Amino acid sequence: MDNLVQIFSSGTTGAQVWLLMFAASFAGGVIASISPCSLAMLPLIIGYVGGYSKETPFRTFVQLCFFILGTAIVFSIIGIICAVTGSVFASALGEYFTLIMASLLMVMGLKILDIIDFDLPIVIKSMPTNSTSSLFVYPILLGITFALAGTPCSTPILAGIMAFAAMGKNLAAAIFMLFLFALGQGLILIIAGIFTSSVKNLKKMARFTDALMKFSGILLILVAVYLYYKVFSPLI
Repeated sequence: MDNLVQIFSSGTTGAQVWLLMFAASFAGGVIASISPCSLAMLPLIIGYVGGYSKETPFRTFVQLCFFILGTAIVFSIIGIICAVTGSVFASALGEYFTLIMASLLMVMGLKILDIIDFDLPIVIKSMPTNSTSSLFVYPILLGITFALAGTPCSTPILAGIMAFAAMGKNLAAAIFMLFLFALGQGLILIIAGIFTSSVKNLKKMARFTDALMKFSGILLILVAVYLYYKVFSPLI
């Protein structure tokens, strides 16, 4: 497999495939951010970013934007790593690399569906204490910390997007995919930060968003099965 287009294209142009992957990356970030456990963290994140002080809606909006910038920086770097390592390992391992990525997607899909359960590695286990209401620097640092810490809800979807970015082996596209994931994650955060009453309304969507998470898990499994098929079909 030379690139992501060869995996998913079947009469579809490369540009169309990448547009689909960009949309999926953004949607993945949104779905991860409105999963039940992520919604429960919204008030905590907003409080940390604002230093638990009474902020004006505009100031809160600016702080949250810089918080999202911090997460986007980390995810963009992850995109670079995925593209570079994807090129190296795909060249060295060939079809074995596809099998590894398919297995990663399968495991993450089963994790989302709660068919298998395991603890995901966390780089940073706790958010730093915020005793300031910094408008720029501290929100960015908190965003970086949050991106490195991750959450049990977003990590499986993020891992799937990382796998697609690695298979694509396109540096600019991989960076953009992970950047869009960060923006998708931050969209609900900004809405909740500006309209605090929306947090309660979003929590009412927990059952619906849980179904979306399950749907995402099923999609990851289906893609994994398709990749297995692409690898093994010549042998049948």
